[in-house]
Amino acid sequence: MEFPKPPSLPSNPLLSLSTFFHRLGAELATRLHHTNRLAAGFSHSATSHHHPLFASVSQPKAAVAAAATLSPEQVAKTLAGTAVYTVSNSNNEFVLISDPNGAKSIGLLCFRLEDAETFLAQVRLRRRELRSNAKVVPITLDQVYSLKVEGIAFRFLPDPIQIKNALELKASDIKSGFDGVPVFQSDLLVVRKKNKRFLPIYFNKEDIEKELSKVSRASRGHGLSQHIMVGSLEDVLKKMEMSEKNSGWDDLIFIPPGKSYSQHIQDVVKV
Repeated sequence: MEFPKPPSLPSNPLLSLSTFFHRLGAELATRLHHTNRLAAGFSHSATSHHHPLFASVSQPKAAVAAAATLSPEQVAKTLAGTAVYTVSNSNNEFVLISDPNGAKSIGLLCFRLEDAETFLAQVRLRRRELRSNAKVVPITLDQVYSLKVEGIAFRFLPDPIQIKNALELKASDIKSGFDGVPVFQSDLLVVRKKNKRFLPIYFNKEDIEKELSKVSRASRGHGLSQHIMVGSLEDVLKKMEMSEKNSGWDDLIFIPPGKSYSQHIQDVVKV
């Protein structure tokens, strides 16, 4: 996933983590790729398939002179609270891997702790100097986004269960696979708190199904799926970056796995 580089953010304490990197070879990247076959489509490119736009998000209007787009800070804020996992050394420096063609080094970010632990085992196996001090560390997606704005390259490893869920929802496109990190949304879940509108976006299909079962008894059971739309995190963030304020895209809020939207909004949003 490569974000266009917006204007730089204010200094970030996490930038010290990116000063020095330990590089692993392409062999490790290839091995991880084969270990996680279900998530093999997680890298994002300009030629990736376009997923349906979320219906509750209004289409951005044609650009006008000096129209204000969402700032990096505004986009990052929507990602607050969701953790992913990577591997660092004892100095909290990220362990990087080489991409398949060896052109650059990237950080691997896992949505499942067990995948990060597999990554850690491979690091300890391949790099003797890291056997005793490498460790799995969490980092929140808003922090990741801030680092990407500064030019640090990362690649996501999605939860393979959610890849499977996304492919089932997109049965007609199953042969083309799924590019990116799956995210799920429903028109039935639009939240208003005081004067603010929120559109929850979920990383787990099971979480959105649980919320839908509360708001619509008629949609319980197998009927839940017809109210769920799936897209990719990468596509949604790119659209947010290109959208104007008050276009509807600034209403999005990403809900951490296992959490309800009501609790998350209460925890992170000041309204």
